[in-house]
Amino acid sequence: MKHTIFIFLMACHFFTQAQVDSTKSYTTAHIIGAAPEIDGYIDDPVWDEVDWAGGDFRQVNPDKGKPASVQTKFKILYDAKNLYVAFRCYDPEPDKIVKRMSRRDGFDGDWVEINIDSYFDKRTAFSFTSSVSGVKGDEYISNNGDNWDDSWDPIWYLKTSIDDEGWVAEIRIPLSQLRFAEKPELTWGIQVQRLFFRNQERSQWQYIPPDAAGYVHLMGEMTGIKGVKPQKQLEIQPYVVTKMERFEKEDGNPYATGRSAGADVGLDAKIGITSDITLDLTVNPDFGQVEADPSQVNLSAFELFFQERRPFFTEGNNTLNFPVSQNNGNILFYSRRIGRQPQGGVDTDASGDDTVNEFVKPNNRTTILGAAKLTGKNKKGFSWGILESATSKEYAEIDSLGSTRKEAIEPFTNYFVARGQQDIKKGNTILGGIVTGVNRNISDQQLDWLHKAAYSAGVDFLHNWSERKYYVSSKIMMSHVEGSVEAISNTQLSSERYFQRPDNDHTEHDPTRTSMSGTGGEVIIGKKSGNLISDLGLVWQSPGFELNDIGYLAQTDNISQWFWMQYRILQPKGITRWQRYNVNQWQEYDFGWRSLNEGYNLNAHAEFKNFWQSGGGVTYRVRSASNADLRGGPAITYPGMFNFWAYTGTDPRKKFHVNINPEFEIGKENYRRYAGVYLDFTLRPTNALNISVSPTFEASKNQLQYVSSPTAEGENRYIVGTIDQTTARVVFRATYMITPNLSVQYYGQPFGTSGKYSEFKSITDASAAEYAQRYISLPVSSVSLSNDRYFVDENNDGASDYSFGKPDFNFGQFRSNMVVRWEYIPGSTLFVVWTRERNGAFYDSVPGHDKYSFDFEEKGHNIFLFKFTYRFVL
Repeated sequence: MKHTIFIFLMACHFFTQAQVDSTKSYTTAHIIGAAPEIDGYIDDPVWDEVDWAGGDFRQVNPDKGKPASVQTKFKILYDAKNLYVAFRCYDPEPDKIVKRMSRRDGFDGDWVEINIDSYFDKRTAFSFTSSVSGVKGDEYISNNGDNWDDSWDPIWYLKTSIDDEGWVAEIRIPLSQLRFAEKPELTWGIQVQRLFFRNQERSQWQYIPPDAAGYVHLMGEMTGIKGVKPQKQLEIQPYVVTKMERFEKEDGNPYATGRSAGADVGLDAKIGITSDITLDLTVNPDFGQVEADPSQVNLSAFELFFQERRPFFTEGNNTLNFPVSQNNGNILFYSRRIGRQPQGGVDTDASGDDTVNEFVKPNNRTTILGAAKLTGKNKKGFSWGILESATSKEYAEIDSLGSTRKEAIEPFTNYFVARGQQDIKKGNTILGGIVTGVNRNISDQQLDWLHKAAYSAGVDFLHNWSERKYYVSSKIMMSHVEGSVEAISNTQLSSERYFQRPDNDHTEHDPTRTSMSGTGGEVIIGKKSGNLISDLGLVWQSPGFELNDIGYLAQTDNISQWFWMQYRILQPKGITRWQRYNVNQWQEYDFGWRSLNEGYNLNAHAEFKNFWQSGGGVTYRVRSASNADLRGGPAITYPGMFNFWAYTGTDPRKKFHVNINPEFEIGKENYRRYAGVYLDFTLRPTNALNISVSPTFEASKNQLQYVSSPTAEGENRYIVGTIDQTTARVVFRATYMITPNLSVQYYGQPFGTSGKYSEFKSITDASAAEYAQRYISLPVSSVSLSNDRYFVDENNDGASDYSFGKPDFNFGQFRSNMVVRWEYIPGSTLFVVWTRERNGAFYDSVPGHDKYSFDFEEKGHNIFLFKFTYRFVL
């Protein structure tokens, strides 16, 4: 640890300081007379009221700081309701302008954009991107340019045209879509930047070096805004959705008749309470047009993490974001907890008659009764967000010989999140905090294993100095959960902590507890400008830390330290356009100071002058151990491991380009082998059609894959085996843009994985110094298979001492989603959706070899959905 700190401090003495230009200023004017018509032609007389700005754009890449090879000019006007911007993008070869189309926020082909810091807080901004093809892009910029959130979808207007000088974009931005203080005269931060696609050249009006420490605080300024008042936003968007399902019929099951149909209504609203406060509402939200999650088979002890895709929660999600650490993926607020699949199970044996078939009506989602999100930022630099949501009590309906009953499977639940941040000294220092709460109304005994209440809170701090070249950040968090003895006991025994581990000498399972608390924290010191940048960090999560009622926490009881350093060359040198070289070091312990992980990594990346990209890296894991892999058993130590990976991508400007990414792992003692390859083929036959095919193939062999924990003679046995696993996946996407606002998009994913187990072992000394002493192999003669269950005769006396299920698996799945999306007027959309899922076996055993196939035998489950939304702007 002390050597890492010494290296970090020494490295910070050697750097290239990013040279930042003096701040440019542009003076706009209030429109006198008629406003310009947004038609893509700058021929309205009103544009003569202001002068052109620009003509002196400089490159950000590839030749940082040099004059742009094609220049750009712009004009800005305003009236009481709107901001108007005209762009003149010069191009000596207009017939070569790349007019690629994409869905909104696709950012493909030639484009120009304006970033507006209307709060003038030097930290946040609104971005409006105009593609030459007429496709719009928009992003909310936060954290001084570290976060660009494209889920923000404001209402604005764009038209473009091409002429013999290049191309033109003309836009109108309603002031209701921006946030600013009420003052007699305003100054806003602005930036205009352009992508010259065929040269992959990005240029800016206010030059900000690519190695600068931040972005928004270095933008230019716009003055001359006088007499405008903040516009109160009021948008109401009701929806109507109809749905029809077709699936395989199951004889005798009243809930699997092969078809169903229904209709639903809901409402979204966006209300500007004041110029600084916005309220987002949703009642009975529908997420039917959302792309399906990727198929996965989970062999770990931990819950899988899936990205949020639902529009209400993705828009502005950075406002409520509070990661536990920048490295481990744990977060205090994970919006997919709201509306999740009901957590309770169903007792289908309640009748007491095993001969009676009982059927359960499917229920895959908890109903969100309503959700409200209140966000704001005042002129003193205080930004905040509050989310309040309620989900209904859910029941499972069970049919038994025509008689039905209901069992509660999810209680009525309230979710609350509040997040705030205060800018100090123009954003050089930021102090923030978060509070979350979950309260469940548990009135049914079968749900008493859930927490009745769960709370978490955190405080974060960031300070920059030396012109934001250096920074220190820290955060501290706490959690508290309450519930029945069963609920808290389950939490102690869960995969996140496994207090019952026999070698756990720093925590213990207390079956009488009715609450549990824990803490977490992180400290980072770093340098973020110049050619040399780096981070040194420490993060911890105590054994009792628990977030999973409203956050995401894979595992706790750990203390981690890491160091990362990058040397970068962000301008052409030799055969490259840019180069990056990284070094990483990390080590991890539990709270008993058991070493869990130690490793090192080197990687390098470059883009060449032919626009190909390539990179690769090697990781050496000195050792690793897991407190979870034996599912409550002792911590198991693994031998060291080497990991190698590389990638190469061809020129993305071409109509056809390819990416290839192979990866290999080699474990010491031959305990693990892995080989995988990821391919991506993208075809652009026309500007309106984009097709990509991304196959992945993985093969691995692991001698220490957990199988089961049976009991023999009152003692646990921890059984592992050698698994040979094969996984294949193909992700197919196609987007056809009929117009910039009318698209057809298809997503399809055949997936298959199979695992075969052999060479079973019983762990005897999980942390022995020698690998071979950590287990004993179960002789083939002592293991017999009957009815998909292995029976083990441990002492060879002819009687089985314990047994475990056959762990082999063979799973295949095809998921697809086709969406026709028509934004017939800005903010109002029509969706037509077809979703399909089909499951089955991934391989068939054939004498001499296995035959793999994506031709799954089960009948497909089809969902046809029609959704109509209309946004009223009042």
